Amino acid sequence: PRRVAGRAPALPAVSQVTVRDALNQALDEELERDERVFLLGEEVAQYDGAYKISRGLWKKYGDKRVIDTPISEMGFAGIAVGAAMAGLRPVCEFMTFNFSMQAIDQVINSAAKTCYMSAGAIAVPIVFRGPNGASAGVAAQHSQCFAAWYGHCPGLKVVSPWSSEDAKGLLKASIRDDNPVVMLENELLYGVPFEMSEEAQSKDFVVPIGKAKIERQGTHITLVSHSRPVGHCLEAAAVLAKEGVECEVINLRTIRPMDIEAVEASVVKTNHLVTVEGGWPQFGVGAEICARIMEGSAFNYLDAPAVRVTGADVPMPYAKILEDNCIPQVKDIIFAVKKTLNI
Repeated sequence: PRRVAGRAPALPAVSQVTVRDALNQALDEELERDERVFLLGEEVAQYDGAYKISRGLWKKYGDKRVIDTPISEMGFAGIAVGAAMAGLRPVCEFMTFNFSMQAIDQVINSAAKTCYMSAGAIAVPIVFRGPNGASAGVAAQHSQCFAAWYGHCPGLKVVSPWSSEDAKGLLKASIRDDNPVVMLENELLYGVPFEMSEEAQSKDFVVPIGKAKIERQGTHITLVSHSRPVGHCLEAAAVLAKEGVECEVINLRTIRPMDIEAVEASVVKTNHLVTVEGGWPQFGVGAEICARIMEGSAFNYLDAPAVRVTGADVPMPYAKILEDNCIPQVKDIIFAVKKTLNI
């Protein structure tokens, strides 16, 4: 076809959006779309959110839709669960998932089990969201990853976004879901910009819960991760590519229900597996992936034992150098890949 002089071919519009703004967009769009949706938690209203995720929403939607709560997780999570049982669609923010421990009875015993125990008569369409896992310099009481804890429980869906597209699409899908969903965000990603397509910025965009995404195609080894370590896996893959090792990087997106089929299909192709997570090793997400691969047909395709890269098996230290040594770094992933491939 003849080109018009001076005009480049039209590409789909892509812009840089931070994870914070992607979450804010999702909340804004869902509050507007469905009047049953409301947001509650500490500092979410007048202060615009502790992490500015709910910036501007209180001014736009008012006291009935965006509600500041006292510092009482058990109390406001219980109010939210009751509201969900009565037909509303609450989004309950924990300032950090470490504080969800105060409300874990509400999350598990009240939200997760009620639909089953009522033989389907009582749905609990609620989203529990907030930052999960290690931030920076906040020591042991604020640094735990709860993916394995909440992923353990039938009745919950658990999502763990990495990019802005993940964050927006998974939050919208979670709010629309009729089940209780735990959305584990990462504080260190909030300010990170990612490319977001025009499609991802539309009001209809959702990321289906329970489907992983291949972030990078590869043939030699499969890296499976979720949340912030997905970025570390991509960095490690870029370094290893210069040495002739092509890593396939899978972003789980959802912890429960886990897309084990995507991992199996990749292992059949690459014959090697490394899992990467920020949480503790024992009974972790990686442990579950390894067990599921061993129990399935993909096990016959493995040419080496699957290897886990995890956080250190200690409460998080405060000192920065110790903290860095407790969280998987790019070098740890590269080491695990080379060990698995015996190079």
